[in-house]
Amino acid sequence: MPLIEKADLKTALCGLMMGAADIVPGVSGGTVALVLGIYNRLVSAISRFDRQALGMLAEKRWSTAAEHIELRFVIALGCGIVTGIGGLSFLMKKLLDDHLQPTYAVFFGLILGSGVLVARGVPRWNPGNVAALIAGAFVAWMVVGLDALQSPPDALWYLFFCGTIGICAMILPGISGAFILLILGRYSHVTGLIRSILKGEWSVQAFLEVGIFCGGCLFGLLAFSRVLRWLLSRHATVTMATLCGLMLGSLRKLWPFKLELSPPGTEFKLKQFENITPDFSSSSTLVTIGLTVVATVAVLSLEAIARKRQPATNSETAA
Repeated sequence: MPLIEKADLKTALCGLMMGAADIVPGVSGGTVALVLGIYNRLVSAISRFDRQALGMLAEKRWSTAAEHIELRFVIALGCGIVTGIGGLSFLMKKLLDDHLQPTYAVFFGLILGSGVLVARGVPRWNPGNVAALIAGAFVAWMVVGLDALQSPPDALWYLFFCGTIGICAMILPGISGAFILLILGRYSHVTGLIRSILKGEWSVQAFLEVGIFCGGCLFGLLAFSRVLRWLLSRHATVTMATLCGLMLGSLRKLWPFKLELSPPGTEFKLKQFENITPDFSSSSTLVTIGLTVVATVAVLSLEAIARKRQPATNSETAA
């Protein structure tokens, strides 16, 4: 068997697109996986990291364990995801530093479109669900405006917290981990860590922070994800309505028209902004609005493709 097969390259390419999506706030890597037809296989592979696999490893049945967890598929996909995240992290820095308004316009549209998708998950908008939506929007609107999130603490415990909350987005429909990091004020910092390691700018501090962040992700996946799954299984309608409200209220953070309050040359993660009313006589305002609309339509179109793809994927899996 060759070391690298054609199927491995195809899987890595799928991972590349998933990684690129994961680093863009508002685009879910899971949705991309669904569109590409590998979602069910991915979920199946993850679910096989179980006691049976551990038993095989304990008995030193390496090849059997590798087949059980589809190790070849997982490695190829993982390499693609890491490459996609790393490659796009360089572009994100450039966009945030030099083209903040159009970049936030795209982010705003992506999250707005994702909010619409989450709203579709509510089968009936009764008074209770509407109240949950309003409450979620109010809480998010107030939280993202807090001074603590405008200048979040530069501490390891906060990085751990961001990893814990961000990873939970993996099991929530329509939300990306990048969006959570952006709301918590650590998106630029985490992508900066990824960039520095990929560029070979290694330091004990960088690896420590990445380790702390990954530790938070693991803790969130093992702990809070169970709570979220319970909510989605027992109180799905109210949970989805509240989630939709949280997303819409959080758009305050992504409003593209901002006045920078920080001195020139301030590092992005330390910058402070104030939302302002756009100047509709300016051509840049029209471009910004256009980008928002295009991004919103793109998310809705991607989801429509995913819905069409899902029945075919399910039938392939059953076969």
